[in-house]
Amino acid sequence: MKTVRKVRNELWEFDPLSRRESVLSSFRFQNQNIPKAKGKSHSLLYFPAHQVDFLDMHYLSWLLIIISTTVLLQALGAASVAVPSSNCYVLDNSSHILDFSDWVGQPFQYEGKDSDLVVRFCKDVESRSQKGYIDFGQFDKLNYFVTGSGKVDFVQDFFNGDLMNCEQSYDKMGRTAQVNIICGSCLNGECKGGLGCICNVTYESTCRVLVDLAIPCERSGPRVFEGFTVGFHPRSWEIVYNGMTQLGFEKSHHDFSFRTEQVHVALYMTAIASLSNLVRNPIIKVFPEDGLEVSLSGSGATGKPPTTLSPTVLIVDWRCEKARDTPYEVNITIPVEGYEPIQFILTKMCEYRQDQREDGTRGWAIFGVTSCICIVLSSLFCCGGFIYNTRVERLHGIDALPGMTILSACLETVSGAGQSYSRAADRNSVFASEAYWEGPPVHAQGEGRTSVRKYGSI
Repeated sequence: MKTVRKVRNELWEFDPLSRRESVLSSFRFQNQNIPKAKGKSHSLLYFPAHQVDFLDMHYLSWLLIIISTTVLLQALGAASVAVPSSNCYVLDNSSHILDFSDWVGQPFQYEGKDSDLVVRFCKDVESRSQKGYIDFGQFDKLNYFVTGSGKVDFVQDFFNGDLMNCEQSYDKMGRTAQVNIICGSCLNGECKGGLGCICNVTYESTCRVLVDLAIPCERSGPRVFEGFTVGFHPRSWEIVYNGMTQLGFEKSHHDFSFRTEQVHVALYMTAIASLSNLVRNPIIKVFPEDGLEVSLSGSGATGKPPTTLSPTVLIVDWRCEKARDTPYEVNITIPVEGYEPIQFILTKMCEYRQDQREDGTRGWAIFGVTSCICIVLSSLFCCGGFIYNTRVERLHGIDALPGMTILSACLETVSGAGQSYSRAADRNSVFASEAYWEGPPVHAQGEGRTSVRKYGSI
């Protein structure tokens, strides 16, 4: 029978057949009161091998629980990839963000024969000489900071420079410039250290210039899940654009809080179809934990992959259980495999307690049910009255409808001419009377003619 002993923090298994010992595992016991063997400086513990297997499985299960909990806490505590404070940023080939906001306006000067060229980082490009300044373009509000190719790491484009002698330029955008950014030093070995310098300037024409600029690039930031958007409409991106949380939702803002009356918010998510399967189920965390009941529903909560053509909707249902002067924070984290998680914060004001779930469609539902009941009761009343008048009152046609007597009286009162509604039987009797009184009897004429008739007279 195999035996196991503990030496310090290790378990050794002894096989009597092979007379060999091997290390099973190494761990620290909770119970330090272990009896020591005589003449030994270390503790010995003997128990069957199947108990060791049970202990190993027990510790393995606890290890898995700890690992999963750690991953979940990291997902909840991960910082969101917020959009930088300026448009001077770029995503490299691996989708990592590089923020150059601190470099905005940093000048780099290149001395030429007739003029000097000055590049103000993420701002403009100018040619300076004794005759004055010539503008070769501005860094537009749109992000023209993209990844380069080959030995060029990044490219900046500048447009809308001076129009003099460049009126016929492409798209009438005046003078333009392209700055090729090289991370490190120039290819010719110049410009080592410092903030960088301009390596070379090439004028393609009077209206366009190419500039090679070497700078010490910023350290790569988190990996952005490009193409992912979150908005309040299927074709909007107020919350997340291109994988980056927009201003107002990267942290708690009182001005962006939802009112107490709004009991649910619909969020629409889109992603590139080829990468949509990397999106995982969202996770919510409320601060403070008590006072606001939050639940998620919709296709976005069940893990359906969002695409540009078929966005998924994430419905946030929340109800105030405790009134509070400051808004509640709802931290929504959307894990993405291989990328930084998408994280944004929604805030909600709770001015009063909502005892029952308030829904905007509840009133319409009550109105619809009430209307249906009224229509059914009215139909039954009309049918019953019609049957009663035809069977009991011996009325026919429109006279058998309930309320016709009252309606005719109202019409007579409104008209004021004394012409009341007359029944068909009454009209027939009146016509018969008029025919009886106005028309002379036919038989009287016949009798008169017979009495005065004379035979043989002309």
